[in-house]
Amino acid sequence: MKIAVLAPIAWRTPPRHYGPWEQIASLITEGLVARGLDVTLFATGDSVTGAKLEYVSEKSWEENNKLDPKVWECLHISHVMEQAHKFDIIHNHFDFLPLTYSKLISTPLVTTIHGFSSPDIIPVFKKYNDSSHYVAISNADKSPELDYIATVYHGVDTSRFTFRQLAGKYLLFFGRIHHDKGTSEAIQIAKKTKLPLIISGIIQDENYFSEKVKPFLNDTDIKYIGSSGPEQRDGLLGNALALLHPVNFNEPFGLSVVESMLCGTPVIAFNRGSMPELIKHEKTGLLVNNIDEAVSGVRNINRINRADCRRWAESKFSQDRMVKDYVTVYNEILK
Repeated sequence: MKIAVLAPIAWRTPPRHYGPWEQIASLITEGLVARGLDVTLFATGDSVTGAKLEYVSEKSWEENNKLDPKVWECLHISHVMEQAHKFDIIHNHFDFLPLTYSKLISTPLVTTIHGFSSPDIIPVFKKYNDSSHYVAISNADKSPELDYIATVYHGVDTSRFTFRQLAGKYLLFFGRIHHDKGTSEAIQIAKKTKLPLIISGIIQDENYFSEKVKPFLNDTDIKYIGSSGPEQRDGLLGNALALLHPVNFNEPFGLSVVESMLCGTPVIAFNRGSMPELIKHEKTGLLVNNIDEAVSGVRNINRINRADCRRWAESKFSQDRMVKDYVTVYNEILK
């Protein structure tokens, strides 16, 4: 089986810091290579992979502001589509744009839908419903207007996350600084519990950061440390008392939620989107509905067994399980 994996080019694959779609594309690619499959990764030229690498852009457009994203994304997508005949399967992680080629090629196109940025993009998915194969990353994120071949939960390399039995004395917010992710709510929860909060993530909304986050920052109880790479992330997650995940949208998945549980750190999340599929309520974290419930959860978080968090995440969200599920999808399509 010859497989082409099409990654985005907003960031390198795998990303140095932020880049969840690139991260999943990398984990799938390396997992397939480890199984002895013939894999070509279409990504940026500085990407790191054990697969064959094809690229048109040496750097990602987020890391090279001289690149016009639309221009280089068009060049990138066309690069794989013009070679479609070389592959048995093309696995698309580039959202809806590659779908517009699906009726022009004979190679099956499977698209992992990493979430809908807006209902406005669903008509594109609907148009190519009969010429593509869609994979959902959670049952909560499925659109009733589309057909899916499977739901495949994201998996991570569990060996990159260190289990820590002893809880730390701070709370952690790990994610994009944006209203959707609930950075402001995390600050309010921390202040009400009188526990220090560390905030790590890219600033995606500058106005939100300036108005809702920056006024509360200091060197004692509310600290912003920027975006964290893999090594720093492991320590931050593992040494936290709890990860705060008070999302304000129906999140399709949450990699930081899984990564936190792998470190043994329970998660307190607003009960929206995929959170009930990721968190085993009162076993690996708490599903709450508002700030006051989150505060109460923090005060009782020691009731959660950290070893249970690790076991749950290992059993449900490993890289190996994810790759197995995708190989099953490929075989089903080719059958």
